[in-house]
Parts: sequence; C-alpha cells; structure tokens
Amino acid sequence: MRHAIGGIKLGRDSEHRLATLRNLAAALIQHGQITTTYPRAKAVRPMVDKLITLARKGDLASRRRAISIVGDRELIYVIKGGQEERIDEKTLIQKLFDELGPRFKERPGGYTRVIKLARHRIGDGSDLVVLQLVGDEERHNHTSKSNRRAKQDNRTAFAAKLRKGAGKSEPAPETAQAPADADKPAE
Repeated sequence: MRHAIGGIKLGRDSEHRLATLRNLAAALIQHGQITTTYPRAKAVRPMVDKLITLARKGDLASRRRAISIVGDRELIYVIKGGQEERIDEKTLIQKLFDELGPRFKERPGGYTRVIKLARHRIGDGSDLVVLQLVGDEERHNHTSKSNRRAKQDNRTAFAAKLRKGAGKSEPAPETAQAPADADKPAE
C-alpha cells in the first residue's frame, strides 16, 4: 500500500526524478520561463515555490538549504554556433537570493504560472506548457518557432493538401462530341 506517498513519479526512479526536477528548477530560475510538459510543470512548481520562499527569508540557513535542494552552478548561456558565454560571475543561488527574493518579498505565494500551449511535442504528441515566474510575461515572447516545428507544420500542410486532393475524384475525360451545327455545310 502507498499510504501518504505523494508526488508525481514522472516514470523515473527517485534519483532520476530528483535530477530532472533540479534541472527544471534551475532552468526556470535562470531564464524566467521554460517550455515543458504539463506533468513536469506540475511536479516542479512546489520545488520552485519553496526555493523562492527561502530566498524571501534571505538568511544564511535559507541559502544553505537552497543550495542543498538545487545545487549551486554558474549561469551560462549557449550562443548560436555552440559556443558558451558566461553572463557574469553570478551563480544560480546568487540570482535567486539577489534578484528573485526581493522581487517577491511582498507576495505571499504563487510565484509560478502554467500556460497551456495549443501545440504538442512532435515526437510523442504530449501537451506542452509554458512554466514562467509571475511578472516575467512582458519579457518573454513565445511566438518564435524552431526549424523543426516549421518543417513539421509544412509536412502537415502538404499531407492535408494531398488528402484533400484524394477525396475528389478526377473528372472523366469528355468524349469528343460534334457540335450541333456540324450537320450544316460551311459557307
């Protein structure tokens, strides 16, 4: 029996699940919003809310607790072409405690928002959502599409065009009939 065992399993064992949630929480803190599946977004929300609550306190014990939950890593952005670029000398915990803690100081809870997207993942068709920090909606725009998404949209449109054309039967070729005036001699 599994009495009082909560949480979403995500089809992973406990170590893999914890690593996945840590990585999702770190990406959300670093970028302000991430696109993921709905079950993952539901699973990572409590972890991010607890981290931001610790950042609101701001004391040394809270900082150490946050490091034990998510780890402390340098903030690195990947630039096109595969080269990494460090932003500054900030780490994830410094950004959490220096920027997000004061930003949500007056807010009693509910630091994240889940927005369901009208598209699905190409590989398995699972529902995609945007998980974002409250107040970051002005800074992020989700209208950009990857090349992979554009290629898949083109394939879908082409297949729909083929299906539409296959539904119509081709008209039978008209037999050559003589016009009604063919009996009269030409003048």
